[in-house]
Amino acid sequence: MRYRLTFIAGVALGYVLGTRAGRERYEQLKKSARQFTENPAVRNAAESAAHSGRDIAGKAYHSVSDKVGDRVPASVADRVRSLRDRSSQNGEDDWGTTNT
Repeated sequence: MRYRLTFIAGVALGYVLGTRAGRERYEQLKKSARQFTENPAVRNAAESAAHSGRDIAGKAYHSVSDKVGDRVPASVADRVRSLRDRSSQNGEDDWGTTNT
């Protein structure tokens, strides 16, 4: 089923871009997509989904860290902690650095 949908989407895109009025239709589709993404309801839904995803990821992190415990090397645990604190570090973390 996924392959059929991909094929149909490819045919539709090829038709739109291949016709003489393809450029006009492309601009019309682009304008519609922009209006859709600027819709406040769509933005709220996207922000809500992102927030829920972050909450679920945080819960998963805590449940995994409780089960794994001290079996994770200290260097990995430090780097994971730095990811949580990166907002306070202006988006920078210590991945790839060596501790001396």
